[in-house]
Amino acid sequence: MATTERSNSTPKIQSMGLKSVPSIFFLKFPFTLKKDQLAAIDSWVENGFRGTILYSTGTGKTEIAFECAKRLMFAYSRFPRSDKEAKYDSLDETSHKVKSSEIDEHRKCDSAETLGSAREIGTHYSFFNILILVPRISLIDQTIKRLISYGVPEDKVGSFYGERKEKREIIISTYNSVVRNPILIRRSTMVILDEVHLIKDTSKSFVKLFDYLIEDPKKGVLGLTATLDEKDQKNSTIMAVIPPIIKYPIKMAVRDNRLAKPIIIPVKVSLSEEERTEYEMYTTKIKNISNRFKRYDVESMTRLLRRGGFASGMAKAWFSNVRKRKLLLSYANNKLLTACHIVENKFPDEKIMVFSETIESIQKLKQILLERGIESQIIDAKVRTPERQRILNNWGITFNVLLSVHTLEIGYDVPQVRIEIILATTSNINQIVQRIGRVLRKYEGKSIALIYVVYIPDTKDDNVIDIVAKAVSPNTDLSIGTTPRLKQKEKLAEKNRCEISIDRDKIENEDAPQTEKRKNSSPLTKKKYSSDILHRKVIKLIKQKGNEDYRVRRINRAFQIVENSLKEKSLITEQVENDTRSADINHDYRHSELNSENEARIYKVKSTSDKNKTYIVDLDKLSCTCADYLFRNLKCKHIFATEFTRVN
Repeated sequence: MATTERSNSTPKIQSMGLKSVPSIFFLKFPFTLKKDQLAAIDSWVENGFRGTILYSTGTGKTEIAFECAKRLMFAYSRFPRSDKEAKYDSLDETSHKVKSSEIDEHRKCDSAETLGSAREIGTHYSFFNILILVPRISLIDQTIKRLISYGVPEDKVGSFYGERKEKREIIISTYNSVVRNPILIRRSTMVILDEVHLIKDTSKSFVKLFDYLIEDPKKGVLGLTATLDEKDQKNSTIMAVIPPIIKYPIKMAVRDNRLAKPIIIPVKVSLSEEERTEYEMYTTKIKNISNRFKRYDVESMTRLLRRGGFASGMAKAWFSNVRKRKLLLSYANNKLLTACHIVENKFPDEKIMVFSETIESIQKLKQILLERGIESQIIDAKVRTPERQRILNNWGITFNVLLSVHTLEIGYDVPQVRIEIILATTSNINQIVQRIGRVLRKYEGKSIALIYVVYIPDTKDDNVIDIVAKAVSPNTDLSIGTTPRLKQKEKLAEKNRCEISIDRDKIENEDAPQTEKRKNSSPLTKKKYSSDILHRKVIKLIKQKGNEDYRVRRINRAFQIVENSLKEKSLITEQVENDTRSADINHDYRHSELNSENEARIYKVKSTSDKNKTYIVDLDKLSCTCADYLFRNLKCKHIFATEFTRVN
């Protein structure tokens, strides 16, 4: 439909005597942007058309970027008459006031009949160059197709990489390609940096891109990423040129029902005696070299490597042992067998995504699965785009298990998938967030996603669990940067942070008896408890205690209920009606006070052993009608399972 409208309107526009209409002018989504997307666009405009948007994977960052480009186009007072002009006119003084509520007037120009109104407001449309930079070639065609599907003329969009060098009004290129062709940045009115967190200060060729970006202070610059460590010195250039202006993490997107709720299931495994001996040998060698030269990280060892001579040889040995230890952890036998068990026994008919750190571990897992009659496919950097697409098209048809190292972390939409296995060894939060984001996209009938993190305690795997918890439940909600134009919104963000801090203090008595907690905690506190702190609390407990601990046993049984809810719908998540509530619930619960807004969160949970038996769980009171709660005063598996699956 967008193509038909475009072909009908173009001749009329040309007949009006306009030499060139920016192609982004024709951008028209077949849907309405969400409130969080509009908030991001407004923040970027208010910040002078520069900054980075930190939005979780699956929340429409690409659409935000396209709309930002269109908003910048409308903010210009006039456009140059040809693409040969190197300099662009100044921004209108009122451009910072172009917000979501006001852009509707401009959108009247979306049809040829009303284009004349653009003249009436003193705006003359001409050429408008946009450069979109992506980290991988495979994402170029994907971006082009999306632009065209939203009504942008096909002949105005081109790609620039390798032998393909199409100089169009909108160019999609890779970071590697533009490093060798900085003229692409200089000719652009706006530059969009997708996955901007990849431009580290340690990559001197990439960081040099910022030198070209700041040459023209009027150039629109937008960074996009799902996560960015603002305290990491490697990101100092990003923070200086295009700092984060708005954040929308996974937790917030889940609350807003924009993403499926991630349920992190930590799975401990152990090294064999032989593997443990080998692991400790590598660790000892790494420590000895580090202690000798007083260097304990990759950067300092890299500097030592450049010295040459004996010191350089020791640095090489250090890196060699680090690689060997990482490889050992990645294909530890119990890790691969556990992954195989999850596939074979828990979800044999589900599409499953598996991430590991090394191609060797993925190949070994593929062989183990094949020995059990389970087909799987590998996608890595060597798989070309056509073959990659063929594999993705057959996923769930000829095979169910997709294995990947890093290739599928960025830019692939697989919303139907709700099971993921991460064979831990990375502590890179960017990778963790990207991997988790692959299975959180909403799909019809999908409200939760299970993410199994298979790790080996007392190794480098240990801190991965904490990073996973941080990724899905950070300390801050939707927040705004510190630029002068955003101080009012920052106050709101600060208020949110204070509220979260208060909630955390209220939760410190988690192990207190349930009756005491019911007296001291309000329904609102309970509601925030389950959303804000649950995963971190549970993961910390699982890390510190063995499976024989009674609390860990209840949590593991709760995970089993959740797994069954995906396969057999044993967990009934519909809220219980008032009349059912009064008939089924024990005396203590029935006479307890409901919250002032009458929004009690009460659910039925079927017994996993007796299908005819049902328990009633009240998340506001953290109560249940099972024996564990009524007679032992314990936070039972039914409460845990309901907390895991419920949002808000």
